[in-house]
Amino acid sequence: MIARRNLLILAAAVLAGPFISAAEAQEPFRVALILPMTGASQSTGRQIDAAVKLFMKEHGDTVAGRKVEVLLRDDAGVADTTRRLAQEAVVRDHVQIIAGFGLTPLAMSSAPIATQGKVPMVVMAAATSSIMAASPYIVRVSQVLPQPAVIAADWAAKNGLKSVVTLVSDYGPGYDAEKWFVERFKAAGGTVPESLRVPLANPDFAPFLQRVADAKPDALYVFVPAGFGSAFAKQFVERGLDKSGIKLIGTGDMTDDDLLNGMGDAMLGVVTAGPYSASHDSAMNKRFVADFKAGNGGMRPNFMAVFGYDGMQAIYKAIEKTGGKGDGLALVDAMKGLSFESPRGPVMIDAATRDVVLNIYMRKVERRDGELYNTEFETFSNVFDPAKPKP
Repeated sequence: MIARRNLLILAAAVLAGPFISAAEAQEPFRVALILPMTGASQSTGRQIDAAVKLFMKEHGDTVAGRKVEVLLRDDAGVADTTRRLAQEAVVRDHVQIIAGFGLTPLAMSSAPIATQGKVPMVVMAAATSSIMAASPYIVRVSQVLPQPAVIAADWAAKNGLKSVVTLVSDYGPGYDAEKWFVERFKAAGGTVPESLRVPLANPDFAPFLQRVADAKPDALYVFVPAGFGSAFAKQFVERGLDKSGIKLIGTGDMTDDDLLNGMGDAMLGVVTAGPYSASHDSAMNKRFVADFKAGNGGMRPNFMAVFGYDGMQAIYKAIEKTGGKGDGLALVDAMKGLSFESPRGPVMIDAATRDVVLNIYMRKVERRDGELYNTEFETFSNVFDPAKPKP
């Protein structure tokens, strides 16, 4: 009897084909949004959560006949907690997608859950290139650190910098930021007298900055994750490096829009390579910034906010393409090759790698209308992850 019942259920599923059943249409399409809402990376969680809410306010909560329900979960930036929350979301809450993942270790901890549960995992923040190899169910909408790293290296070489010390946070994205900058800069004839790595937990930049001062390079290239730029800027000034003649360059994470005003005028003139600035000159971005500020007490959106917004764009488009079905592989396939306009400019999900292709902008910190902004001055279009073969 049990075998016969299972056969009948399977036959019904096959006959249903791509269409939504009445039961499915009544069930919400659940997305578990797993973010660090507390802890050292809480600014990442705060920005992504606010952007997800803004997107759903603009576009409604029903797609292809399915009501979309977002279940926000706080992992506090702890990988074991992320994994537990992802497992609970898949097994207990029966979500169709898990999303968020503020740091690489958090994403890596959840990749096996996505694979075992056959549930798409939309990475909205974590930026190490190798994440994509951890599961065929991962789709990334954020960025990959090799993308801004090679652009920053090219800019440094073309603008007369001969020696650069690198300083990165000691974990996956930092290794990517260091490796791709160093290789590209050296290939252009530059030298890297030191490559410094600062602990991610409770970072003290002071001893490393002293080594930079002693080395006297033309420039210091920095990567720190979102939310850590203020601590770095404070110690950079305290050690007197802002008056040392050593030029400060880096990835856009360092001059995070969310924190930039609090870093002070010592950041004026700092040059970074990044995927987004709140001052990006497009009608879509101007509307995005205005609406984001209006809904969040004047808080300025940063690149993490745009990644969260684009994550929801990808999810909504996948639901539309699959007619509201929650099948894992179908949703992943629907996101492959997606292209859409974002507040940061054009974005594409590479069909071969499931990774993001995007513009990288060279930016300089300037004061505009009494506030500090990352002003874009050069655009590099359709940048693929250099760590992966380009199609």
